[in-house]
Amino acid sequence: MPMARAALLLSVLTALFPAPLLAEDRLKVVTTFTVIADMARNVAGEGVEVVSVTKPGAEIHGYEPTPQDIVAASDADLVLWNGMNLEFWFEQFLTNLGDVPSATLSEGVEPIPISSGTYEGKPNPHAWMGLSSALIYVDNIAKALSSVDPANAATYAANAEAYKAQLTAAVGPLKDQITALPEDRRWLVSCEGAFSYLARDLGLQELYLWPINADSQGTPRQVQAVIDGVRERQIPAVFCESTVSSDPAEQVARETGAAFGGVLYVDSLSEADGPVPTYLDLLRVTTETIAKGLAPAS
Repeated sequence: MPMARAALLLSVLTALFPAPLLAEDRLKVVTTFTVIADMARNVAGEGVEVVSVTKPGAEIHGYEPTPQDIVAASDADLVLWNGMNLEFWFEQFLTNLGDVPSATLSEGVEPIPISSGTYEGKPNPHAWMGLSSALIYVDNIAKALSSVDPANAATYAANAEAYKAQLTAAVGPLKDQITALPEDRRWLVSCEGAFSYLARDLGLQELYLWPINADSQGTPRQVQAVIDGVRERQIPAVFCESTVSSDPAEQVARETGAAFGGVLYVDSLSEADGPVPTYLDLLRVTTETIAKGLAPAS
């Protein structure tokens, strides 16, 4: 549904589906997708309500907000979004919310430019996938929370430091596994080019089928280019992210003799009983899958 029409329906839907009253007057934070919602919960603590517009498993690039999404966000005290052209739909969504404070979590991250396709030269938006960038996100969340709730600024700062320590402890040993691999095995081949920041932090070179999910996906030319690259460099494994079809990556594996190394998680968390219910799990599982897929057979 077009965003203008959604805005017109806001007052009607608010009357029909009023937000439930909370037992206490808690700060409400709305985020654009599940990954940054979980990051925000870790920084905010239990005293803050955090809501994601998109749901677990959603593909976020081309998401189309519903009128109910606007209603759910209409009473937000703070809105957190990624920026870097990730949420193409978000600026109009934010306009429909009116005068709500917002923060762009990628602010301060050194962007890695997209190297091909329609968005060539624009920043790769998946900065949270690199630990060094994710730590900036955490600091930006604490800063944003403190700006709307200065009385609890010390709590947010302490939570942020503890959370950054957790993330660093989880990824450090896995990075060591990958950097110990022979240099010619340190290639990350994926469907979407969503792992540039992770590849940078892990010392991996990168090859992908398409640069961003908003571009054409899995065309014969894209598949053949990656087949040629995998053959030329004798790359041992290829991967694909969870929110798109893995068929093109599996075709590359079949035609080159490489292994299909498994599913990587990037844009969305899973449900609570799934493999990546938290951002820490997402980083850990994705990095573990890469390390296992690239390791020489024992």
